[in-house]
Amino acid sequence: MPDRRIRAKPGVPLVRAVLRAVVLLNAFTSDRPRLTLTELAHIAELDKGTTRRLLHTLSVAGLIHFDTSTQHYMLDIGALEIASAVQVGRDLREIASPILADISSQTSTAAFLWVPHEGAALCLDRIRAPILQIDAAWFAVGALAPLNCGAGPRVVLAFVSDDERERGLSGELPRRTPFSETSATKLRTVAGVIREQGWELAVDDFFIGLAALGVPVFNRERRFVAALSITSLTADIVMDGKPRHLDVLKNASDYIGARLYTS
Repeated sequence: MPDRRIRAKPGVPLVRAVLRAVVLLNAFTSDRPRLTLTELAHIAELDKGTTRRLLHTLSVAGLIHFDTSTQHYMLDIGALEIASAVQVGRDLREIASPILADISSQTSTAAFLWVPHEGAALCLDRIRAPILQIDAAWFAVGALAPLNCGAGPRVVLAFVSDDERERGLSGELPRRTPFSETSATKLRTVAGVIREQGWELAVDDFFIGLAALGVPVFNRERRFVAALSITSLTADIVMDGKPRHLDVLKNASDYIGARLYTS
């Protein structure tokens, strides 16, 4: 899981109660959307009494919901209302969203749009695969992915700045399958290969039996702004050892990039 710790600016004091509340909100992710009081207290490194009071306050504000039947907390609709006002990446997403839908329709795969974010890859948009049983449900919009697994995140790894790449490689690099690469040294080499060939094919490194194909998106100034990727059963992505649908992704990348002046 990418590092989501809050980094304070030197000399700028933090409001402790607000910081604790944000830590609790950040505890919820796409792969752990429901948490108990004990789990939240452990994640936030707080006692249960303090955690309960903070959660109650967030609940009153409409940001946290408590399910009395299961004794689990989860994000409430207020979090979506706040998310709807996020401007970062809005122009890119509005341009790319219909293109993602077209990619998914043409290839019968799940399609994703990724952007760099604090040493990780942020899923800015996704289109579910037409065949839902092979949909990559573990990546929701807003989810952060480490840069070592998956074609989209690895394209991000290849094309971000050196400093941003090292930030990503210094964080946790999870081994999701026996084929996941966790060596920072090897991943630097992989990044060079991706930059040279202009695409990435990842097989079995996130989930056995699935493959992914990714390409970079450059704006009109030839600056890297995002990665497009698709994922499905390996046979749908790879044929005779070569990636399928590469032309579809490249054409989509060019189309999006031609409509972007700045990152």
